[in-house]
Amino acid sequence: MKQEQLDELLENLTLDEKIGQLVQLNGNFFDSNEKVATGPVQKIGIDKDKIHLTGSILNTLGAKELKTLQNAYLEKSEKKIPMLFMADIINGFKTIFPIPLGLGCSFDADLVKKTAQIAAKEAAVSGIHITFSPMVDMVRDARWGRVMESYGEDNFLNCEYAKAMVEGYQGNNDPHSTIASCVKHFAGYGAPLAGKEYNTVELGERSLREAYLPAYKAAIDAGCHLVMTSFNTIDGIPVTANKWILKDVLRDEWGFDEVVISDHSAVKELVPHGIAAHYEEAAKLAIEAGCDIDMMTATYSNHLKDLVESGQIDIQLINESVKRVLKLKNDLGLFENPYRGANELEEQQYVMCDEFRKVAREVVSKTCVLLKNDSVLPINQNQRVAVVGPYASNKNLSGMWSINVDPDKVVTIYDGLKKQGKHVKCAEGYPMMDDDSLFESFGYGKKETNLTGNKDDRIQEAIDIAKESDVVIVAIGEHSHQSGEGGARGDITIPKVQIELLKAIKKLGKPVVTLVFNGRPLALKEVAENSDAILQCWFPGTEGGDGIADLVYGKVNPSARLSMTFPYSVGQCPIYYNHMSTGRPALESTHSKRFTSRYIDIPNDPYYCFGYGLSYSEFEYSEVTLNKTTMTKDSTITASVTVKNTSDISGEEVVQLYIRDIAGSVVRPVKELKGIQRVCLAPHTSQTVTFEIKEEMLRFITKDMSFASEPGEFHIFIGHDSNTQNKQIFTLES
Repeated sequence: MKQEQLDELLENLTLDEKIGQLVQLNGNFFDSNEKVATGPVQKIGIDKDKIHLTGSILNTLGAKELKTLQNAYLEKSEKKIPMLFMADIINGFKTIFPIPLGLGCSFDADLVKKTAQIAAKEAAVSGIHITFSPMVDMVRDARWGRVMESYGEDNFLNCEYAKAMVEGYQGNNDPHSTIASCVKHFAGYGAPLAGKEYNTVELGERSLREAYLPAYKAAIDAGCHLVMTSFNTIDGIPVTANKWILKDVLRDEWGFDEVVISDHSAVKELVPHGIAAHYEEAAKLAIEAGCDIDMMTATYSNHLKDLVESGQIDIQLINESVKRVLKLKNDLGLFENPYRGANELEEQQYVMCDEFRKVAREVVSKTCVLLKNDSVLPINQNQRVAVVGPYASNKNLSGMWSINVDPDKVVTIYDGLKKQGKHVKCAEGYPMMDDDSLFESFGYGKKETNLTGNKDDRIQEAIDIAKESDVVIVAIGEHSHQSGEGGARGDITIPKVQIELLKAIKKLGKPVVTLVFNGRPLALKEVAENSDAILQCWFPGTEGGDGIADLVYGKVNPSARLSMTFPYSVGQCPIYYNHMSTGRPALESTHSKRFTSRYIDIPNDPYYCFGYGLSYSEFEYSEVTLNKTTMTKDSTITASVTVKNTSDISGEEVVQLYIRDIAGSVVRPVKELKGIQRVCLAPHTSQTVTFEIKEEMLRFITKDMSFASEPGEFHIFIGHDSNTQNKQIFTLES
């Protein structure tokens, strides 16, 4: 549809029709028999006569169902404006990949992009138009449950992944293989006080711009079609009603002129936030701030018309929002084909096809991080293996947000191991939680089967098969609902009942390989003390069992690195590698040890640092060399190291470049990731790895709030992880 036709359509819409385009409801409000579901209508308080004006639906799936709903909707629509179908597609549609935090550990943006391409293909042929992904919130506090949806604590990586995901989803806008991307949660949602869900966020503008905003900007620069507002406040004002962040920054400064959608119920929640006295005022504040679509409340539907007719808001605000929604529908080709890519035959052909599952298996093996290995892994196929623990045969391997997963298609750990090993036994059904009452805290009101039971009998069963084995694999971790939205934890350890099992197995004197399944960094001190090897598996998805077996048996050599710091204990949280310098650093201060920035009861250092990860190979680094020690803003410096594989096993090393600005007009981080390179090395071979240092890599938000570099001394670090001390010094001249 041409622009003049869109303008004419907008002009001919009634006010009710316009407002309908700005309302999103879920599929519970509709059914394929063209009836309105009265229960949801009553619960939300929306006028049932306005349901047929709704502009978009979320989380209704399946090509046949969506085509039926779209057809019924268009038959009732006088102006024949198609609905948008949106969905939470976080780490895959039906073929489920590792959670985003796990994907972040690949340190491979191309691999991450491939997962988005596959998710888009499956979703497109199933009738979905838009995904609420990627989530690019910077995360630094492991207590927050939604760290599982992020790519980690580093700004450089987050920007790379944001771009990759948007490009992967949207591609060339082919209706049969792509979907539109909605970046979230804009902005600062990943910094809630105390790591508690929906809590206040306190960020100064400098921190916001330097650490938290760049990844959203990267997604927008990559062409994402929508932005979702976050639940939190910025400078005391909830984002959904915050004109500064939505208009001044997003619209005016960044030039984003596409759709802004609220998060679920966020417009209505302006009332309990205390910024709106009632829902009518909430609607006024949100539309004035630039929030186009109200997700899952009746606030816009019930109040915008009265606000316009009473003169409290200008009709032009409504028109601008509707225009953006209509443009989005037009850009997706819905006026020409309201059913877009929905195709039942292609759905059967592509969804969870062998090709996609093969990629998912590969991704698992490139996202699990080897944290410890006392010459136990890889094991050989002839060893007798016992698999015990609550995740030994558990199909719940996909994480909280894999709402479309088919559990029957999930490859369990036991399934994967017994395909490759000749002697594998399993003790199934070990308790997951310490106490049944903990299930109530998940908010689902019921217990789960096979997760609790007679602990003593289950331990004895595990011990019995372990005694007959050469190596014991203990599969433990969080319940999937202990992380994700609403999954804030004050104690980020593995449940005690599982640690009890691990200790009992360790006492047998057998080599112990611990597989850890979780949606956040955990305090793993007890796990490390009772394990000979640890493989951090996250929630690996559909092909978890096969991908992990590939690592355990050495078919694949681990190469993943931690994209988020693992604390020694929860008392260190939030802990992250690129923290600001302090006047009394623990190791370098001239003050006595007592009066430095340190804990008196636990170490200062994390248990596992950002960028850390082992391999079955061993690598050595030469000293960093520079082609020169001074640079100007118009020149570059070349930094190099030689990396050598000193082992008998081919392996892949992730070479990491960090830079420290020694003195700036504002305090600077102790180290910042500025580049990565992957090198594949055959046994006893070496390769020189070179990074080009450009002036733009040295820029930051200065004292006067400009984004610029400043002359002075810089340290370049190149090594295996963020703890590397392999450095050289150069000077940026004015």
